[in-house]
Amino acid sequence: MNTSKSETVKEHPLKPSRRSMPCLVQSQTHPQSLSKHSSFLQPNRVQPQPLSAGTSTATVDVVSERAKVVETLENNLLKLSNTEYGDPFLDVGKDKDTYTDDSEHGNYDTRTDQSLLIQNRLTRQKTEPRTKSSLKSDAMASSGLFFKDGKKRIDYILVYKKSSPQVEKRSTFEKNLRAEGLMLEREPAVTNSDIMFVKVHCPWETLCKYAERMNIRMPFRKKCYYTDWRSKTMGSLQRNMRELKSWLPRNPMKLDKEALPDLEETDCYTAPFSRARIHHFTINNKDSFFSNSTRSRIVHHVLQRTKYEDGKSKMGINRLLNNGTYEAAFPPHEGSHKSRHPIKTHGAQNHRHLLYERWARWGMWYKYQPLDLIRRYFGEKIGLYFAWLGWYTGMLIPAALVGLFVFLYGLFTMDSSQVSKEICEANETIMCPMCERNCTLQKLNESCIYAKVTHLFDNGGTVFFAIFMAIWATVFLEFWKRRRAVLTYDWDLIDWEDEEEELRPQFEAKYSQVERVNPITGKPEPFQPFPDKLSRLMVSVSGIFFMISLVLTAVFAVVVYRLVAMEQFASFKWYFIKKYWQFATSGTGVCINFMIIMSLNVVYEKVAYLLTDLEHPRTESEWENSFALKMFLFQFVNLNSSIFYIAFFLGRFAGRPGKYNKLFNRWRLEECHPSGCLIDLCLQMGVIMVLKQMWNNFMELGYPLLQNWWSRRKMKRRGQSMENKISLPQWEKDWNLQPMNLHGLMDEYLEMVLQFGFTTIFVAAFPLAPLLALLNNIIEIRLDAYKFVTQWRRPMPARATDIGIWYGILEGIGVLAVITNAFVIAITSDYIPRFVYAYKYGPCTDQGYRQEKCLKGYVNSSLSVFDLSELGMGYSGYCRYRDYRAPPWSSTPYEFTLQFWHVLAARLAFIIVFEHLVFGIKSFIAYLIPDMPKDLCDRMRREKYLVQEMMYEAELEHLQRERKKNGKQYHHEWP
Repeated sequence: MNTSKSETVKEHPLKPSRRSMPCLVQSQTHPQSLSKHSSFLQPNRVQPQPLSAGTSTATVDVVSERAKVVETLENNLLKLSNTEYGDPFLDVGKDKDTYTDDSEHGNYDTRTDQSLLIQNRLTRQKTEPRTKSSLKSDAMASSGLFFKDGKKRIDYILVYKKSSPQVEKRSTFEKNLRAEGLMLEREPAVTNSDIMFVKVHCPWETLCKYAERMNIRMPFRKKCYYTDWRSKTMGSLQRNMRELKSWLPRNPMKLDKEALPDLEETDCYTAPFSRARIHHFTINNKDSFFSNSTRSRIVHHVLQRTKYEDGKSKMGINRLLNNGTYEAAFPPHEGSHKSRHPIKTHGAQNHRHLLYERWARWGMWYKYQPLDLIRRYFGEKIGLYFAWLGWYTGMLIPAALVGLFVFLYGLFTMDSSQVSKEICEANETIMCPMCERNCTLQKLNESCIYAKVTHLFDNGGTVFFAIFMAIWATVFLEFWKRRRAVLTYDWDLIDWEDEEEELRPQFEAKYSQVERVNPITGKPEPFQPFPDKLSRLMVSVSGIFFMISLVLTAVFAVVVYRLVAMEQFASFKWYFIKKYWQFATSGTGVCINFMIIMSLNVVYEKVAYLLTDLEHPRTESEWENSFALKMFLFQFVNLNSSIFYIAFFLGRFAGRPGKYNKLFNRWRLEECHPSGCLIDLCLQMGVIMVLKQMWNNFMELGYPLLQNWWSRRKMKRRGQSMENKISLPQWEKDWNLQPMNLHGLMDEYLEMVLQFGFTTIFVAAFPLAPLLALLNNIIEIRLDAYKFVTQWRRPMPARATDIGIWYGILEGIGVLAVITNAFVIAITSDYIPRFVYAYKYGPCTDQGYRQEKCLKGYVNSSLSVFDLSELGMGYSGYCRYRDYRAPPWSSTPYEFTLQFWHVLAARLAFIIVFEHLVFGIKSFIAYLIPDMPKDLCDRMRREKYLVQEMMYEAELEHLQRERKKNGKQYHHEWP
């Protein structure tokens, strides 16, 4: 009977975990002969198809007989694999450490966590079996990473208080954990008698069971099946390039692989782990086959799905943390991050020590990040964050250089600028008073310094830099997608799909009465009706608009302060402040605005919490996305509202001398400086950006340092000696550290995304923004690294394939940046008025080209004339003010001139042309750059084909070897 016809076979997805192609020799088995027997490779149990009412009894007997034959074949395959390779459910203490055949595996080592630290230790593990004494010595060296017997590794730590009333829930939960196969061991705290630690260990059989359930990809044994044609055709070119590189100096930014062996690539194929095919996987040592982060992820998976009471929703460690049953739950660090011996001579004690020495130290600020090691220790989600942060920082280098070039161009041409010369030489031009009572008449040359500083940021390179930054934002996002594709391929995330998330306890409690069948799991679960969801969403949106109105109210309060302070500083006793009263008004207004911003951020966070909980999101990821979006909207409006006011509203509605607009008929509206409003915008952006970054860095590192210092101080107060403090076990040292932020990486992403907005949205007014962002990010990477390695407990290694909702927010900021920069150049700066004057009203009108001499007379053309006698303040004569109005002796005094309408039309035309041009370039570049590199696509398809052949050939050779051992005839074809 041919059982292969009755089976439903699924392809076994396998692929290499690295980018490089392994060397494979040509297979001797024809692919067609393998494909027709592929159904025998899958040991999955056949599910009988439902029979109709008219099916005969003979048909039922045939189907059942086929199922029995398939089950017998599966059992035989399991027996054969267990006979040679050992029982996959052996205890940790037994001597079966190697599960692969020496003839096929001898040259391929699994580069596991512990084997990559010191090469001598790797050689010892290959040749000598691990004994009880060696395990104890390793446990002593690891400073509390094992159970008391020195054999069982601690994979997770649970912390609870003895005084907690939730004893029954805790005992039931721990009993169910043992039933799931986990091992627990309690130990009291050294520094606090009320604290109890529960050490959790996941034995080999439980690891195998849940690794198979979670489809965790593990290293798969490889053979030499094929030689890549590119290695043949490009071999001579590569050799020549290597010889050329050997003569060049070594790149100082690259990490030394000899000092950091973890960066060596493995070239191992990976496959979803299967206990039935355990002989296919490269298992040198079952204690280190599953990495520490993988073990912690498996234990966390079990903790999330273990019940503590009867009921559908009475399960999971998160609920026990919320109701106070446990105080904390975290995977332990792999020992101390410091060592008495230098790492170059004695090697790294553990991966935490290695990360500190090669990543988190300030001396490594110029080095590339060891992303593979970060991913191995903290998980793919945190690894992707640091990969994105490093990519963003690297892309800031060209932007910072171009911005610095534009600034230096303005600096070198400052003295030769025609506009600055005319302002500095205007000794007889009298400017109208800029306030009502205490302001005196000033000469135009008194604003010479302002004119020169304005030229630093408002010069001929401004438009070019704005276009460059718009294109830069698109290139950054498009190339990040390519970089992410490479990382997901390297980290085995191509075929990974997020597990179906469990429901939030609040969602289950609210909607437990209404149920619906989940289309994915097929199980009934609580359901939120659409009218209820819509009403809650409308309330949440109303709350968002209310908070935005609160921000606008705060900005209005700052505007009122500037109007009041303007009069006071103009009559101040100190000569310096009286002379530079505009600078004093702007500077104090910025500082007050910053304090209001930081105060409102605290309010926004609480309101965002309230509104997000009011929506009752279904899962934790939905809650995080909703909360992140609200926090971004709040903080973005909070940070940029005052900047938008200065850029687009300051001085636009002030009126003219003799007919000024007043707020509440009392305070005259503020107008721009004779040199323009751009200097106020630069000051606002620079102060807020610098102070915000300094505050964030303090809160990220300084605050945890102070908290950890206070914890150590409390320990000293309890009478703990230095010896006891040094001898604390690792789990208690981790308990004394600060937990990771409640929002995870949300705060880290939010800070960088807001900085991206500062870097792109108003970059035309502040070309140094990319440079400041670059300097901050160089510090930010090491601050975050130091915080993760030394100041925080080890977070649960989570998986992710992208940066989530933040990518969409970055794309939205890129679109907004094009619009705002167009308006800044057209409205805030004097680029368009100078352009119109040079080509229409200047001395070069008929010559068709533009130079500095073409702007001769521009300042006089941009100033209107006013009769001082109309003010009624005892003045006589004429004064000048910034506007395009007719003089008082004309037939239509103080009406807008033709030049005003020309400038206005040019501004509108520039906005339309600039936006269409830049958006067209952005779209064209996004079309040209594919989301995934072509060589990566070809490599993935080629490797998928190769790996299927390799899988079939390995299974065939394994069965042929078993038949030969049993004395049966040996064939090269399938039996």
